[in-house]
Amino acid sequence: MKKEFSSKPDCITEQWPGMFELFSWKDIVTAIPSPMLVVTGWKSNGKENACLQSYASFVSDSGELVCILGWASKGGHMYRSIKETGCCVLNFPSSEIYDLCGRTIENNQFETDEITASGLTAEKSAVVNAPRITECFLNIECEFLWEQQNFKNSGNAVVGLKAVHFCMDSERYDQKALGRYGKTGYLFNLHAPANPDTGEVEQDLIGMIESIKRDSV
Repeated sequence: MKKEFSSKPDCITEQWPGMFELFSWKDIVTAIPSPMLVVTGWKSNGKENACLQSYASFVSDSGELVCILGWASKGGHMYRSIKETGCCVLNFPSSEIYDLCGRTIENNQFETDEITASGLTAEKSAVVNAPRITECFLNIECEFLWEQQNFKNSGNAVVGLKAVHFCMDSERYDQKALGRYGKTGYLFNLHAPANPDTGEVEQDLIGMIESIKRDSV
């Protein structure tokens, strides 16, 4: 049986003060997964910037691959780095290094080399002026295209990026080897799934894709 939701159920409450000012209750009730990645660039002081990010989607259009970052805080290092340099790198971790990528949330001071401080390795990109993370199995080098507010007076922006180069671990080419899916492939953010009947909230979860064969159409 489906239920209708136009307003927040009374049982859905903030897990910490200000949660629903930063995020939406609709997000944790719908619990729609989005890919996990680390956005990297250079801060204005020449230090590495690394931001563990989800709320991203990808569009293949007219021969181009475009990434849409749906949540870039205008007060954050990531947004300023992209606007100042006009580029960034999208780095995709597998489960083996997810904990290290999570450390970038804590190691986010302006004077910190955020990749190195988190136990990861920075390497030079092939095309854009932004560092890549060596340990990530896929690195997509991107140029800034455009930005747009999510809505009027939002403190966050939607950012459009064009992929201009990418580097991928060759062991991911074949799903019979490491592959791009399953326990060694792409990770997805499952943001605090909440039960709208009881208000019970699970901790943030990390999801993986299991590939299945479908019948020919």
